[in-house]
Amino acid sequence: MHWLYLILAIVAEVSGTTSMKLSAGFTKPLPSVLIFVFYGLSLTFLTLALRVMPVGMAYAIWSALGTALITAIGVLWFGEGMNTIKVVSLVLIIVGIVGLHFSQEPMK
Repeated sequence: MHWLYLILAIVAEVSGTTSMKLSAGFTKPLPSVLIFVFYGLSLTFLTLALRVMPVGMAYAIWSALGTALITAIGVLWFGEGMNTIKVVSLVLIIVGIVGLHFSQEPMK
């Protein structure tokens, strides 16, 4: 169940960050409100995942996958550029998470 909570936390965080962009600097009411709703949900689900998961590992996955997804949304939806440095940087983030995973003790 902790993995489901972590996935929900990531989806909510990405939705909150997307809402930030859509709010146009808090000038659009609905996306502005949704920022707080989604981030509240994200932190709630992350907290539930932390009942079982090590904090370092859960936070690394939450932040890295959120970063990768938001980068993809930026490129695909908002027309932001993609270049070699972005790709290499995202790969390095993933390598870092894999390294953290293999350095952790098994979850109980």
